[in-house]
Amino acid sequence: MTSLDNARKKQIRDLLQSLGLTRPKNYALYDTALTHSSYTHENKLASVENYERLEYLGDAVLKLSISEILFMQFPDYREGELTKIRAVVVSDARLAIIAKTIALGDCIVFGASEARSGGKNKSSNLACAFEALLGALFLDGKLDQVRTLLPQLFESLIAEVDASKTKSNYKAVLQELTQADEGVLPYYKTVKETGPSHNRTFKIEVAIHGEVMGIGSGKSKKEAQQLAAKMALMSLDALDDEEQTAF
Repeated sequence: MTSLDNARKKQIRDLLQSLGLTRPKNYALYDTALTHSSYTHENKLASVENYERLEYLGDAVLKLSISEILFMQFPDYREGELTKIRAVVVSDARLAIIAKTIALGDCIVFGASEARSGGKNKSSNLACAFEALLGALFLDGKLDQVRTLLPQLFESLIAEVDASKTKSNYKAVLQELTQADEGVLPYYKTVKETGPSHNRTFKIEVAIHGEVMGIGSGKSKKEAQQLAAKMALMSLDALDDEEQTAF
């Protein structure tokens, strides 16, 4: 990692200060967390990392922290209910909203082409950088501060998701998990209809990025879609064991 100039250090300090966090111990961690892969690839900087590895770590930090928040906030909720709320809360669409509230896009370094295409406003970029930032905070010894920060950032979102019917709707949960991926949404297709008109059975498959992720059958298209969405969520490891055995 190359040495950082004073302007970049100040930008990192200001970001953390705006979040109520202490000064960085290791500026390079945050610079990496806020460097998009387009910058390193476009400039052929093999010695400069981007946020991809820190994103992996931050994803684990995020899920642990949100799990703790939900566990403490909803003592009467069963595992399945908590899992579905978490799946929506940590989706790229919702993380991008959080990232925008803290102006994270202004701190990310992009390659010229990605910057011109509006990279700092893309939901996928914002969600990934937010998770990478959490990874940097963890490695910089600020986990306790993260556990204080995240309840503040996610409080209204968690309340909104809990109050909605989304958490009880497999189809809605699946859409929440995929809608931030550059506008890609689950695509449902009826592949088979059997039985007389008064007693039809529908077989429906759901695809994401053109790949079939789930198939469901039911006496109505709505029921078949819900079952297909449930299978897709199982494929994405977004349901716990209890949810996989119940409908």
